[in-house]
Amino acid sequence: MSDHLETADQLQDPDRRAVLCAAGGVAISGIAAALAASAPARAQDAAAEARDPNSLGARLRGVQHFGLTVQNMERAYEFYTEVLGGTEVFRHGDFQGDAVQNTLLADQEIRANELGVNPRTIGVPDLRGGAQRLDVRFIQFDNVVIELLQYRDADQPMGGPKAFAEPVQHMSPAFPRMMHICFYVRDEVDFNQFITDLEAESARRGMTQVRANRIVRVSTEEERRAAPQDANTNKVTVAPSDGWELIYCKGPEGEQLEFVKALGPVKKRFDDALQAHLRLASAN
Repeated sequence: MSDHLETADQLQDPDRRAVLCAAGGVAISGIAAALAASAPARAQDAAAEARDPNSLGARLRGVQHFGLTVQNMERAYEFYTEVLGGTEVFRHGDFQGDAVQNTLLADQEIRANELGVNPRTIGVPDLRGGAQRLDVRFIQFDNVVIELLQYRDADQPMGGPKAFAEPVQHMSPAFPRMMHICFYVRDEVDFNQFITDLEAESARRGMTQVRANRIVRVSTEEERRAAPQDANTNKVTVAPSDGWELIYCKGPEGEQLEFVKALGPVKKRFDDALQAHLRLASAN
């Protein structure tokens, strides 16, 4: 695979990344939802567990990466490196064989057996026999890593635009098991302008899926594009989420993205929770 690796200097093209880097940049954030009203009780339970050095939580270092299965590896790679500014850690690929099939897909094969269907009909590739292969690329942001995965037929090139399984068509965040990746925008960045620049830079690269929602009601793509720029950002003013600013956006693969700022009271809540967590972790 060494022939496919690129140096950090080759991955960083200042001219191609200038638009969004000038807007202040983003770092992938492990921030989940705003703290709920019942958080103090849950925090006490977590604190009690964390004091036990044999607990599961005490054995963790944190979140290492988020994985995203893509249809077009090069398109996704371009978005997360050249548009959003991540840096490639490494890439590896052509994974096949019995061990990798069992490691990644045993539960799905069991499900296919229970249904009495060919595993392929529910999106299970044949890595065991080598008919399909798996490639991965790891992208580093400031505080976490994104792993891009592509399952492809063996006759397809690495990094190509054709995946083994068809992409999921309905990507509403309301579906159970649906996940999203949240990026943390710097406090000083003009959030509305950032999203305008993100959409423009993505469109320039032909990534027409990259579209942000608005806070005003729209029923057509033309209405969405015509909405005023200040309709980009939802600013939450009600506790305990006060100071939270967010934008929901689809990525180039149709994946659900979120961009947030955590300012004022909600930022303090996250900071206090982090410090409390670190104190408990260090006590162990």
